[in-house]
Amino acid sequence: MSSPVAVRRRGVERAAWFLVLPFCLLFGVFTAWPVLQSLFMSFTDTRNRDLRSPFAVEFVGLENYVKAFADPLFRTAAANTAYFVLVGVPLTLVIALTAAVVLDKGITRFRAFFRLGFYTPVITSIVAVAVVWRFLLQDEFGLINTVLGWAGVEGPNWLGDPDWSMPALILMAAWRNFGTAMIIFLAGLQAVPPSLHEAASIDGAGPVRRFRYITLPLLRPTLLFVSVTTAIGYLQFFEEPYVMTNGGPLNSTISASMYTYRQFGFGNYGYASAMSYLIFVVIAVVTFLQFRLLRERG
Repeated sequence: MSSPVAVRRRGVERAAWFLVLPFCLLFGVFTAWPVLQSLFMSFTDTRNRDLRSPFAVEFVGLENYVKAFADPLFRTAAANTAYFVLVGVPLTLVIALTAAVVLDKGITRFRAFFRLGFYTPVITSIVAVAVVWRFLLQDEFGLINTVLGWAGVEGPNWLGDPDWSMPALILMAAWRNFGTAMIIFLAGLQAVPPSLHEAASIDGAGPVRRFRYITLPLLRPTLLFVSVTTAIGYLQFFEEPYVMTNGGPLNSTISASMYTYRQFGFGNYGYASAMSYLIFVVIAVVTFLQFRLLRERG
C-alpha cells in the first residue's frame, strides 16, 4: 500500500503535467511541428504549386543546399550579412559600453532622462526610424551631408552609392539597437564592487588601468550575453535593408534573410527552407565561437 507521501507526490506530478499540457500542445502544434516540417521541406523540391498536393513533392536530398552555395546572389547576400555583423556588432557594443560608462560615472543629474532617451530608438517603429534616417541621409539636402558641407567635406550619396549604402545601414542599426546593450552593460557596471576600484586607486592605478584590469574582466559574462544576442539579431538583419533600400543599390545591401524571404515570396519553399537552415547553422557556429572566446575561465 502506498504511503501518504507517495500518493501526495503522484498527485503533485499529475497536477504539474496537467498545468504544463496546454503549453506543450501549443508548442508542439505551432512551433515544433512547423520547424520539423520546414526541415523536411528543405530536402524536397516543394513549390507553391505543391500546396494542393503536398504528398507529390520529390525528395532531392542536399540539392537545395548545394544550389544555395552555388547561387551567386545568395553568396553576395551572405557576404553583405558578414560585413554587417563584423562591423555592426563591435560598433554597437562600443557605443553601448561608452554610453553605459558615461551614465554610470560621468552623468549625475538627469540620469533617468538620458537612459530613456538612449533606449527610445529600440522601441521605436522601424518605419518611423526609416523616415527620419532617410531625411538625414539624403544626398543633397540631408542633415548629415549639410553638416559635412559646413566643414568643407562633400558628403556621399549614402543610400544610392553601393560603397556607402551598407555603412549607412550599419550606422542606423547601431544607433537603433545600442540602447538594449547599454541597459545591460549599465546593470553589469553597477554590480562591480566599488571597493576594488578604491583599492586599485590607492595603489596608483588610473581610470584607464582600473577599467581595463578590473571593470572589463568582471563584465565578461555581461559582454558574452550582449555580444551573443546582438550577433544573433544582426545575422538575421532584415528590416533595415527591406525598408531603407530594398536590397539595393546593385544588391549591395541585400541580406541572407531578405534573400530567403524573397525566395519564399517566389514560391520556392524547399529552396528557401534550405537557406533558412544555413542561416541557423551559421548562427549556432558564431554563438559557439563567442562562448569559447568570452566565457569565464575556470
